[in-house]
Amino acid sequence: MRIRSSKIVLITMLWISLASCGQKQNEKSSDQDSASKISLISPEDLNKVNKDIILIDVRTPGEYASGHVENSVNIDFRASNFKELIGELDKNQDVYVYCKVGGRSGSAARMMEDIGFKKVYDLKGGIIAWEKDGFKTVK
Repeated sequence: MRIRSSKIVLITMLWISLASCGQKQNEKSSDQDSASKISLISPEDLNKVNKDIILIDVRTPGEYASGHVENSVNIDFRASNFKELIGELDKNQDVYVYCKVGGRSGSAARMMEDIGFKKVYDLKGGIIAWEKDGFKTVK
């Protein structure tokens, strides 16, 4: 009786082990299929590439006027035609977005991914982090 119980426990443990391995493999494949097209970028890395890129400040026009990253264009995330305006951009080109701290730009990046942009970079920490790291803004 004792040997039989041990065999049942061993078979059960083996079955659970095999089942969980298969599940982890399936989860890994699923994660790879849904790889995000959005990447966070540090102020330092953005500063290195800030030439000949599409850089969008998604803050309000007033916020933009108070100081923005050089070479950026303002497309207000809260504007009623935001989706239409960004939809006019080349979806195959890398696009960089930022806001004040990262909330609006994160939402904008997800929206851009949803409408077919291939790669979107979101400035981690927004313009606050940009300035904190010692990078200047222009008016």
